[in-house]
Amino acid sequence: MEWQSIPELVRRAAERYADTEAVVEGRTRISYGELGARVERSAAACVANGIEPGDRVAIWAPNTLDWIVAALGAVSAGAVLVPLNTRFKGTEAADVLRRSGARLLFVTGTFLGTSYVASLRRAVARGPGLPELEQVVVLSDDAPADFRTWKDFLASGDGVGEAEVRARADAVEGSWPSDIVYTSGTTGRPKGAVITHTQTLRAYEVWSDLAGLRRGDRYLIVNPFFHTFGYKAGVIACLMRGATMIPQPVFNVGTALANIAAERVSVLPGPPTLHQSLLDHPARDSHDLSALRLVVTGAAVVPLRLVERLRGELGVETVLTAYGLSEASGIVTMCRRGDDPSVIASTSGRAIPGTEVRVEAPLGEPGEVLVRGFNVMRGYYEDAAATAEVLTDDGWLRTGDVGVLDRGGNLRITDRIKDMFIVGGFNAYPAEIEQILGLHPEVADVAVIGVPDTRLGEVGKAYVVRRPGAVLTGDDLIAWARREMANYKVPRVVEFVGELPRNASGKVVKGELRA
Repeated sequence: MEWQSIPELVRRAAERYADTEAVVEGRTRISYGELGARVERSAAACVANGIEPGDRVAIWAPNTLDWIVAALGAVSAGAVLVPLNTRFKGTEAADVLRRSGARLLFVTGTFLGTSYVASLRRAVARGPGLPELEQVVVLSDDAPADFRTWKDFLASGDGVGEAEVRARADAVEGSWPSDIVYTSGTTGRPKGAVITHTQTLRAYEVWSDLAGLRRGDRYLIVNPFFHTFGYKAGVIACLMRGATMIPQPVFNVGTALANIAAERVSVLPGPPTLHQSLLDHPARDSHDLSALRLVVTGAAVVPLRLVERLRGELGVETVLTAYGLSEASGIVTMCRRGDDPSVIASTSGRAIPGTEVRVEAPLGEPGEVLVRGFNVMRGYYEDAAATAEVLTDDGWLRTGDVGVLDRGGNLRITDRIKDMFIVGGFNAYPAEIEQILGLHPEVADVAVIGVPDTRLGEVGKAYVVRRPGAVLTGDDLIAWARREMANYKVPRVVEFVGELPRNASGKVVKGELRA
């Protein structure tokens, strides 16, 4: 592998692809050379503001050029990146900031009509505070008095010399953590998967090779940067190959079609719902989508018809499926170019090079999926008990997913031990949702399951036991939930029951609810 760290990757890309377009954002177009300079300035500001190697720096913002520059700048200063889900409410974001001990936060101003600054302030005022968070930088030209604007933050690093910034970047070692991706487990408690520079670089070099990403590709990055699929299969992979990044902050089909046509987009990874909505859009034929050549999808069942339509109707040369999870650097299995369409549609492909995948069941039978290899996380951040639950002594990661392996080594994910369901590409965890719904004053007991949905793949359904005398309606509870949790977590259906089915040990028997 030619890069030892992400800072080295950024610098090499700036030198090797200096005049190649790196990022397109509206009217702003910058080359790799310019991107490298911006990242160095961002790193200088981190150094000037006392960020030391190993410090956690969080970012809570949508896909933008500023996200790329802020994140890579922090990592180049030796910091560990903590990306926050833009769907989080203030309380959820504050919880992760507290757990990670983040010293610096980059936050968007207003996004989708919500002031993230105000949301964070409310959460901190109500909760135990964020004693370790020293500074908040708002990625806009306007910030409250006790926060800083992005412009002011960058200017604060102007006194730090280029040699000092380069020395800091050069000191970063491959074995150091590059990021902590927080993911909620069955307990509903967010857990941070610690991934190193070497793991990230090796995994996405493999991803780029298998996908066939190349210089000159124009990549529409709709997958959120806070997710491994957006940041690593997007930003990191593009830096490796000299592809052009076109970040899209919100998935809107009309905007995506316009971007694909205007920017001659050739690469479009994303969940199946994204590609389905593109194919079905009434204005599709009025856009020139002929440059599109590579689609990588996953995170849900992929209909064979979708693979056939992408190839037949849009002429997409390569359609691949993959499977991964944050605890395994976001990539475990992947199809190969040249695989039969039925393999691509019915499986998530085979183990990537340098890793092993096994299923705790006879061949062809469903069982828990286990992974071992360079991609497996170092552990959950400051959570030895949770780490011990999923990592075996001989290095296998228990994924909590149920799958079937065929004779060719192709993996098909069939269910989830952890009860997780996927809403339009976002992982939703029933235990976490149940904990929040249980806070409603008129809810006595609650269980959540995933149910099929034609548009989003799956959505939540809540079975609720009301408190005596309560007159709570389903609409009331859904409206309340929308104020308390990210939209994808909100149940779309509420059914009131007298009691929940439980086994002898008191656990809810979700199989009965699903039946």
